[in-house]
Order: sequence, then structure tokens, then C-alpha cells
Amino acid sequence: MSKKVLVTGGCGYIGSHTVRELQRQNYEVIIFDNLLKGHRQSVQNAPVIVGDLLDPAAIADVFRAHPDISGVIHFAAYIEVAESMEQPGKYFQNNIQGCVNLLDAMTVAGVKHLVFSSTCAVYGTPEIVPVTEEETFKPESVYGVSKRMAEEVMAWYDQLKGLKFTPLRYFNASGSSFDGRIGDDYKPSARIIPSLIEYVLGQRPHFYINGDDYPTADGTNIRDYVHVNDLASAHIAALDYLWNGGQSMAFNLGTGQGSSNMEIVNLVREFSGRDFEFEIGPRRPGDAIAIWADNTRAREVLGWEPRYGLREIVETDWQWHTTHPNGFGS
Repeated sequence: MSKKVLVTGGCGYIGSHTVRELQRQNYEVIIFDNLLKGHRQSVQNAPVIVGDLLDPAAIADVFRAHPDISGVIHFAAYIEVAESMEQPGKYFQNNIQGCVNLLDAMTVAGVKHLVFSSTCAVYGTPEIVPVTEEETFKPESVYGVSKRMAEEVMAWYDQLKGLKFTPLRYFNASGSSFDGRIGDDYKPSARIIPSLIEYVLGQRPHFYINGDDYPTADGTNIRDYVHVNDLASAHIAALDYLWNGGQSMAFNLGTGQGSSNMEIVNLVREFSGRDFEFEIGPRRPGDAIAIWADNTRAREVLGWEPRYGLREIVETDWQWHTTHPNGFGS
């Protein structure tokens, strides 16, 4: 079987790290990206086809031109929670219709294996922590709903067309490459770690922690931060799982432990060597106290093991942002 993989959205943050790992493991990679948020510089020598999943003919042409594609890793989606609540139509059209167009093109081409970039946002505020794949679905944003709806669409294509898929529900994707060459060039950042680093570097005027009166050891929220390199290896493990006859199944991707906002602040202080001040803002409505993943299924079924923790995440992010203050435009 061919080891040629189509990666949609492969010039984006997680996509580019996954492309790099695919190439390191000697997979042949084709990237399909509209470059609205992605950066061609992030994938060096990987071939990039510029196109949009909202154009059915464009994605169908990719499969016609590359009939030996045997698997797809699908990243191409809008991901901003706040924007999704302001522009729901944009998210439903791109994240769902774009997915349908991809699935139709795969069906015509006879490509039966799809790894899907999903999110723990499909669960909303969990009822039980750590969060397993059996958690109930109650997404609290249009973004989360759009990802969950895409999963349901894929389930119907499995039932009706025999397409096998693995939704990978990440927790907080974080970090940058260890050689400092690629990282998160998403402006303005909505993630806490790059937002804090941008503040320390003078690129944003304020940094807020939303609430310091939670019932946790230091009073701040706790979340599960997973290094982007670990996410990259999980996508490849999921693709191999499908190629080896695995059935459609979702997997939570996290380290299995939580880290607090103040832990992040203290690590940024350590790696930056700067004792900065910041502001405490009010709690955000609906913000859960503590969430982290139960990654047992990914460990047992995929053989996936997260290798990095919060220290490596902050260290690699600090390196990326200080050497690329303007992202790939530096």
C-alpha cells in the first residue's frame, strides 16, 4: 500500500508539525491549504496545492492527480471560539460543508482512511474529570458544535460508504518545534502561553488571568497542555491504526495531568528571566475549575505516549517567539 498522505490545512500550526513528522518517518506528503491562516514557509520542501475545501472541484482534482493517496489527515478548519460566536455561518460553512466536500472526494477516489483534527470542546464543561471519550456531548460554542457535527457526518460516511475515521480530540495544543524553526504564528493569539509571551515581549499591552479565587492550589484554572510534537505523533499513530484495519474510534489527546495558569506564569518568568507584573481579571462565565484528559484509550489502542510536559512547552514557545517576533514574517 502507498504511504502517500494528503494533509488538509497542512501549513497551519499543528498541520505543519505533523507534516514534518510524517516526512521524518518517510511518508510521502501532499498538502492542500488555502493559506488564509497557514504559512507556506512552515513546511519547507513539502509540496503545497493551494485550494479551498469549499471548492468541491479543487479537492476532487487533488485525488485525480494523485490516485495513490491512501490516507487523509484533515486539519483545515476555523478554530477561534469567540469568532465562531460572532460569525456562526462562517464556521458552519467552512467546518462542515468543507468536510462534506472532502468526504465526497475521498469516496469517489476510493480513499477509506481519515484522521480528523477534533477538539475536547465537543464535550463542553465535563461532568467527570479526567475526561474520557464516554463524556457526554454538550459543546458550548459554535466552534465546538461544528467539530461535533463534522464527527457525526463522518460516522454516516462510515456507515454508508465504509470510510473509517479517527477523531482526535485534543486538549490544549501548545509548544513549538525543538529546533525553533516552526511554531504557532496565529495572530492575535487566543492561547494563554503565546499570549503571555507576547505580553512579556511588549507585543500586547495587557495580560489578564481570569480569576484567582478558584478552589485550586494557587487559585487559578487548571488545564491539560499537550505539546504539538506529541499531537503530530498521535496523528501518524492513528493513521497507521486505520491502515492496519482499525475501526472508527475517537481518542482524547492530552498528557493526563493538569497545569494551572500560575504554573505557566512562573515558567515564563523562569525562561524569560523577567519578573513581570500582570492583571487579575474577573472569572469568565462558564469557565470550569479544572479539566484534563484521560488518555488511556490512546495509550492502549494507538500505543501513543505523550513525551513532553509543560516545561518543554513553555521553553520551546519562548524560543520560537523570541527568535520569530513577527512569526514567519520575521
